[in-house]
Amino acid sequence: MNKNTNKQLLNEEIRHIDIKTLDMRGIVKAMGHMAFTSRDVFRATEHFESMLMDKDCTILLGLAGSLISAGLKQVIIDMVEYNMVDAIVSTGANIVDQDFFEAIGFKHYIGSKHVDDNHLRQLGIDRIYDTFINEEELKVCDRTITEIAESLAPRTLSSREFIDEMGLWIEQNGKDRNSIVHTCYRKRVPIFCPAFSDSSAGFGLVLHQWNSPGNTVHIDSVRDFLELTKIKLDAHSTGIFIVGGGVPKNFIQDTVVAGEVLGFKTPMHKYAVQITVADERDGGLSGSTLKEACSWGKVDTTFEQMVYSEATLAFPLIVSAAYHDGAWKSRTERQYSARLDEWHDSRRAHR
Repeated sequence: MNKNTNKQLLNEEIRHIDIKTLDMRGIVKAMGHMAFTSRDVFRATEHFESMLMDKDCTILLGLAGSLISAGLKQVIIDMVEYNMVDAIVSTGANIVDQDFFEAIGFKHYIGSKHVDDNHLRQLGIDRIYDTFINEEELKVCDRTITEIAESLAPRTLSSREFIDEMGLWIEQNGKDRNSIVHTCYRKRVPIFCPAFSDSSAGFGLVLHQWNSPGNTVHIDSVRDFLELTKIKLDAHSTGIFIVGGGVPKNFIQDTVVAGEVLGFKTPMHKYAVQITVADERDGGLSGSTLKEACSWGKVDTTFEQMVYSEATLAFPLIVSAAYHDGAWKSRTERQYSARLDEWHDSRRAHR
């Protein structure tokens, strides 16, 4: 290991799996006649297809964990491109450190967990389990966020609005437009990162505020919450597809309660699927069951399925089977980003 150089270790790129070229319907259908997690995957696929077939259903996708660096970027891009999702709530790392990072022109590399991490540190290589990233390239990502912030008039934005600006930056400057951020920008699908600063965006915005104290862009997570709640209130019914858990999961589930706080009779999420490896016994949210969320008035239990599996295994299976079944073909674009912008403009006009 100590003989390996930076160039030798960063030489084999992570390849993003393409569900369009891999028809998983046969294996998922066969899993329905098996047991344990296989049958859970089959039922989760059925529920996801029910969301797609329900023309009144708005689909919310939650993303946590290191998914894009692991090769799942194209799965999410295709979900957006083919109207299989209407809004995304994610950790900042997936959107900024990984997807936007690749849009700038950088890559993630196949590595190993059997390494000397002190040696990696000396070489400026960051490790995500068995994936490597160039630290100097991550710093470029940080500074690009600073540049975007400094190009904007000082004001308060939701993370969704700032991520739209990132999409515009990719449109004008990106080396790789095959990006979740850019596809959502083009399709007007909102991306929310309620813990936006817990990512490369945080470093970039810290530098922005350090450089220009009192005259800066601010990200308002409450504005995120209000915008996502607005989507929930607008929808006739909702389906949630959670990969991982954490803040994105709770943020999506809480829109039901937020709607009630605002005085509306807000129905629970009608459909719910979650892929996780977290354990429910420690009381943490990532492992808490969707049935437990029913006790809080957030998730209906008629169409819910927990899948206890690592995301790179179960997520492509479910989405590929649903894609090739073709229920998405009858769905129409919601374009919630455009509608949220109109909503903000109308509120400003009435002040």
